[in-house]
Amino acid sequence: MALEKLGAGFVPLLERVLRHFDVPLAGGERARFLEQGVVLLDRAVEWNARIDLTSVTEPEELVDLLFADAAALAGARVVDPRERWVDVGSGIGAPGLPLALLVPGVPVTLVEPRTKRVSFLRTAVGTLGLGNVSVERARSDAFPALSFDVAISRATMPPPEWLAEGARLARRRVWVLLARAASPVHGGWETGPNLSFIWPLTKKERRAAAYDRQGVDQHSSEIET
Repeated sequence: MALEKLGAGFVPLLERVLRHFDVPLAGGERARFLEQGVVLLDRAVEWNARIDLTSVTEPEELVDLLFADAAALAGARVVDPRERWVDVGSGIGAPGLPLALLVPGVPVTLVEPRTKRVSFLRTAVGTLGLGNVSVERARSDAFPALSFDVAISRATMPPPEWLAEGARLARRRVWVLLARAASPVHGGWETGPNLSFIWPLTKKERRAAAYDRQGVDQHSSEIET
């Protein structure tokens, strides 16, 4: 069964995700997120019919795939909107693009090497009018060391390899998104927040493990010397 555009029909599913993770959006911010979330989901459905963005076939799967990991981070209050995030191998845009919707103003760079997916991401970002989100057609090794404050990736490479590359890119924190136990700590880093959660619509178990650079203040993007 192919995915279909639901428009406002996606709203109840997005609301369930917000409630499940207690995401701190209220009033105008909540309404704006729901409007933008619907647009993103419908665009993903449109593009998926042309370039095979995802193999999911149900609307609940699509909403969880796009929004659940980002909502878990936003709900845990671990996203500082002053810090620069990079999402490596962004693909359909998760978790970086939804994170920018859930935490207004946070600067996010979506890094994706595949041309068709880059076209989708740039179209989505332009349609949503997200000036705080940039899309780069590149591999992560094209960026200098310590280019960002926080690095995150989902299923781009095995967790130990991602932790090493994320440690090269990030000044302060690396997030590893997993379905199983967390990775070993990379040299020079220490364990940070460790979130275990369930995707609310499809009931998949997930884990988001953070690793913080030793000697860097939690609320600063500058390395202490």
